[in-house]
Amino acid sequence: MTQDTIGIDISKDHLDAHRMSDGTSRRFANDKTGQRALMIWLGKRDTRIVYEPTGPFHRALERRLAAAGFALVKVNPRQARRFAEATGKLAKTDRMDAAMLARMGALLELEARPVRNTTLNDLKDLHMAREALVKNRTAAKNRAKTLTLALLKRQNREQLRQIDRQIEAIETEIRTLIISEPDLACRFEILVSIPGISQITAFALLIDMPELGTLGQGQAASLTGLAPVTRQSGRWTGRASIRGGRANVRQALYIPALVAMRFNPELKAKYAQLIDAGKPPKKAITAIMRKLIILANALIRDGRKWAPSLP
Repeated sequence: MTQDTIGIDISKDHLDAHRMSDGTSRRFANDKTGQRALMIWLGKRDTRIVYEPTGPFHRALERRLAAAGFALVKVNPRQARRFAEATGKLAKTDRMDAAMLARMGALLELEARPVRNTTLNDLKDLHMAREALVKNRTAAKNRAKTLTLALLKRQNREQLRQIDRQIEAIETEIRTLIISEPDLACRFEILVSIPGISQITAFALLIDMPELGTLGQGQAASLTGLAPVTRQSGRWTGRASIRGGRANVRQALYIPALVAMRFNPELKAKYAQLIDAGKPPKKAITAIMRKLIILANALIRDGRKWAPSLP
């Protein structure tokens, strides 16, 4: 049980910390010396640390706090901002953000989760670089449709070849890192055994949803943003719709759902059943995506590969 909550606002140069129990605030430099001073100030280990992800700026501190045994809570910046607005705090400074994070963690009793290890952080960086290259490749292909000068056409073709080589190199490095970790390698083999889940999709699921295998069905769907949200007030009842969740995972599941609808007998039958019941195709596809993430979570939890159900 954590006895205290401390919010830390992390920026490139500073760490602003606020302790909930006595209301004290301190600022430290975001370097080795400042982090060492922060650790001394934090004191006891039965403390909940609440912070927002800030790309590369939070990782060194995160690793240090995790190694020291603190309960770490990394919150979504959008949720943190909405909490601040709900409590009437419209002004925004680093010190105020630290106090807001401490209050949010204490009032909502946010649950600590294990942090990403170094391998997962490296995989995340590689995956983000790959996504950027894919966007560049799409833009280059679109430009090719309108180019008329021979020089520009040649340069565009060279750029596309270079992007393809870079993507291939990144995918090879991702695959190498996954194979080097027995647990990741096992999870990867389970994911690619599911009809519709390609290696690229498996990369996205492993990197952007490392909690797979530790969640309940509802949690897996909710974390992905594929659980329908009920809308009802008084006598009015609106249509349930999906919202929130991890957009990267949701996007990664769209094409696999289309493939699964053709080659996975169970999901193909489920899609047909939904369409026959009058569901719009978009909602039926969303339901297949939800079933895919629930299936992936269950298989990884049980440590077994996909196999067709017996008739």
